[in-house]
Amino acid sequence: MTPQASPTPELSASEASILRAYSELIEEVGTDDISFRLIAVRAGVGERTVFRHYPTRIDLLLATAAWIEQTIFSRREPASIFDVPIAIREAMDAYNRRPELAHVVAETAMRGVNGAEPAPNRDRFDTMLRAEVPSLAAPERRLLVAALCHLDSSATWVTMHRELGMDARDIADAAMWAAEAQLNPIRDRATGYTASQ
Repeated sequence: MTPQASPTPELSASEASILRAYSELIEEVGTDDISFRLIAVRAGVGERTVFRHYPTRIDLLLATAAWIEQTIFSRREPASIFDVPIAIREAMDAYNRRPELAHVVAETAMRGVNGAEPAPNRDRFDTMLRAEVPSLAAPERRLLVAALCHLDSSATWVTMHRELGMDARDIADAAMWAAEAQLNPIRDRATGYTASQ
């Protein structure tokens, strides 16, 4: 498995410091009551620098959520669509280790505004399915991609954790098993895939 490429442009040193500082503060005190001044002090920059890069709180929150997803929750790209359940399990474990940050990423992605992507792996899953299971009809492929995208999200972790009260291991197992249940019916239709992989 190879690391996924970052879809966003490079950040300046001050931008990265600001986003890192804000994420640390989110873990320490939550998203409420964190002033730009406090973020600036933690980041070692002036308060005007924070405002110059992120004029509003929502700009800062969206940029921080994207940064968290690309750095703290970065993932390796599965070599096969049939490796996605393991990748989902690993993602759920990562969210459990940093729950405050998982909540921020989930809430931002669910809003789907200012570039937040509720299903960032949709195109990748579709491409993998087209290549590995070319006999899959378009409607069936779209449903499978939608199911995998739903399972492969911080929102799923938040729902299982907050709404269902599940513990870390149960969340990781449930998400992985649900993904496997989606993929198992098409395993025998895959080209070049064997049970030993």
